[in-house]
Amino acid sequence: MTSRDYLTIDDFDVDGKTVLVRVDLNVPMDPEENILDDMRIKSHIPTLKDLEDAKVVLLAHQSRAGKSDFTTTKPHARRMSQYLGKEVEYVDDIFGSHARTRIASMEKGDVILLENVRFYAEESLKRPAKEHAQTHMVKKLSPLMDIFLNDAFAVSHRSQLSITGFTEVLPSGAGRVMEKEITSLDRGLKGSECPCIFVLGGAKVDDSLKVAENVLTNGSADRVLLTGVVANVMLAAIGVDIGKTSMDFIESQGYLDQIERGKQIMDKFDGQIGLPEDVALNDDGKRVEVMVDELPADGLPINDIGIETIVAYSKELRNAKTVVLNGPAGLSEVEPFALGTHEVIKAAVHSEYSIAGGGHISAEVRNMGYDDRFSHLSTGGGACIDYLAGMVLPGIEAFKKAASRYKHNS
Repeated sequence: MTSRDYLTIDDFDVDGKTVLVRVDLNVPMDPEENILDDMRIKSHIPTLKDLEDAKVVLLAHQSRAGKSDFTTTKPHARRMSQYLGKEVEYVDDIFGSHARTRIASMEKGDVILLENVRFYAEESLKRPAKEHAQTHMVKKLSPLMDIFLNDAFAVSHRSQLSITGFTEVLPSGAGRVMEKEITSLDRGLKGSECPCIFVLGGAKVDDSLKVAENVLTNGSADRVLLTGVVANVMLAAIGVDIGKTSMDFIESQGYLDQIERGKQIMDKFDGQIGLPEDVALNDDGKRVEVMVDELPADGLPINDIGIETIVAYSKELRNAKTVVLNGPAGLSEVEPFALGTHEVIKAAVHSEYSIAGGGHISAEVRNMGYDDRFSHLSTGGGACIDYLAGMVLPGIEAFKKAASRYKHNS
């Protein structure tokens, strides 16, 4: 075992072994079950290629009960087969006799994808790993397996059965997606290449403030630049009248209490937090730029950072060594208000190490064709935010504990 506190594929002899891999294939789908974005499916191909001498059993979910895209994993197996260059066989069972018989008959090099694990109600229950280990799924499948790998970073902030249950009974580690996420995000959090700047935006104000507080407290970031709704909350925190429409939106999202918290953070980290100098208002779809000290303005909502702020932020980012982006700068799905997000992305790639933290911001990077210009695009939205906020992710904690047991017993 290396100096890491978890195991990876490299720490196991996988030749001829039956390896259970939890992947994240949860993708956007249309009502006809066509896959609209296969980035997550594609991301797991390096893991599967490194397991080509094993017998690979994949566990995955698609959506959740009650949603229109809560479907089988059959389309995912087809798409994965195309990328892998060999058949990924879909098995319409999770841990019943059909699935177990097929697993027992596998040959070296076979890859099968079991049915959507969320078709089994206990999958979504939030329980400690030890309780998940007592479920039928774990008891039926684990005797057929030699190794468990968690490659589903995007759902590892949830303590769900297929994420943590098998780590209690099988030698366990991280797949390549998980390994890359931990390594890349840790590099951003260490902030060893200075200046390190975090740009936090989007509408999840409480999450963004947790990240800001974490990275400034532990010295990961030299500066945190704020955009989106979180910037509006912080402007309100320092006494700016952002207007009734924007305040009503903050209230509707349940974030009024974050204004006081924002005030405390601004006081604590005076000079390390950047706020917009100007903003773009939405006047019936038209972009109207005003300086912050000219607010409020005719009850119009703030939907983006303004040109002056874009220029100032871009200058800081171009001079940074490490940049971490999380959340869009404005209403990026509406063209006139995508400007801030797009310009921040363009500036970020000039740094030596750039990270886009999952969700909307990663989607924007891909839409712009900037995938290859970023050092790392995270596959996880909520998981990425929790990780950057310094929170313990149950899925990662589970295979780290398993590694400790494995090291002790070997």
